Amino acid sequence: MTISVNWSYPTNIKFGPGRIQELGEVCLALNIKNPLLVTDKGLAGLEITENAVNILKSSGFQGRVFSDVDPNPNEINLEAGIIDYQKGNHDGVIAFGGGSGIDLGKMIAFMAGQTRPIWDFEDIGDWWTRADSNVIAPIVAVPTTAGTGSEVGRASVITNSETHEKKIIFHPKVLPSAVICDPELTVGMPSFITAGTGLDAFAHCVEAFSSPHYHPMSQGIAVEGMKLVIQNLPIAYNDPGNIEARSHMMSAAMMGATAFQKGLGAIHALSHPIGAIYNTHHGTTNAVCMPAVLDMNADKISDRFNQVSSYLGIKDGFSGFCAFVREFNTSLKIPENLSGLGVTNVDIKKLTEEALKDPSCGGNPIELNSQNVGDVIKKII
Repeated sequence: MTISVNWSYPTNIKFGPGRIQELGEVCLALNIKNPLLVTDKGLAGLEITENAVNILKSSGFQGRVFSDVDPNPNEINLEAGIIDYQKGNHDGVIAFGGGSGIDLGKMIAFMAGQTRPIWDFEDIGDWWTRADSNVIAPIVAVPTTAGTGSEVGRASVITNSETHEKKIIFHPKVLPSAVICDPELTVGMPSFITAGTGLDAFAHCVEAFSSPHYHPMSQGIAVEGMKLVIQNLPIAYNDPGNIEARSHMMSAAMMGATAFQKGLGAIHALSHPIGAIYNTHHGTTNAVCMPAVLDMNADKISDRFNQVSSYLGIKDGFSGFCAFVREFNTSLKIPENLSGLGVTNVDIKKLTEEALKDPSCGGNPIELNSQNVGDVIKKII
């Protein structure tokens, strides 16, 4: 068998409790003289953000913050961020927060020097080559949740506010130059965010493991990532101050984002348009979609889950895994359907059409079509 594939793996990561104290040193090492800290509205007034700003100031930086970032960031947020970045004569970005803050921070660093609209860089074919890579600013990522893994990703998800579509914007240099993973920053997360973000990491690992594409490194990482979530998310959820569990969840988040280079699937193909149209939390939406998608893909993935279920601590192979997922969701107070997330009057036809346009479709174990996607939607509404 002849195999020809392209692989890329993560960046420099400073991992451990208290590592946020090194934020100024990291910026200096990257020759960033005037960073803009980008975070979301909810985090902007919290102590962990104030502490990060003070660390920057103690290192001689201005410590300017941009926080006009919505839960599902869009091109309006991006335009405002670029204006702030340019007015402040910034030369680098600290992407601070969960997926929304990190995704938008990465895009500000990417787009501030470009002359084309952001949608010209959607993750389609080689569209990323349209960008001027010489003007992309250095990025330091500081996650404050354990879910998306955007801190080790080469893309961001941005919502088109006019069409209500989530678009994946890709460029290799969007991968942060450095990451500070300090589990102490995640201790204050509300329990529902701990659950939703943790299950986002789980979904990344499950879909990467299920993908039919060839990537044995990601395959192994996906298995270990699932195990870390299974063992540690309940602890982090029920004992928020447990730093060991928080640390393992931050590892699992990065592992999931690394693993899904192998591919995602119907879970994300559905959750992207659901989030864009109904403004639901991404990780929680993934969790709601997962049981029905596992059922749909059963014929293609049962054998591989049979092989690893015992290692994951789950009996009865794939059927046991599916039962576990439902019980796991329940234990973390995840709704059984979208109506529990406030989603009503679902236009099944429109949602099916949007899901089938999502690039995640390509990694699903079975080919997606209007019939099987529509059937899954009917099960989760």
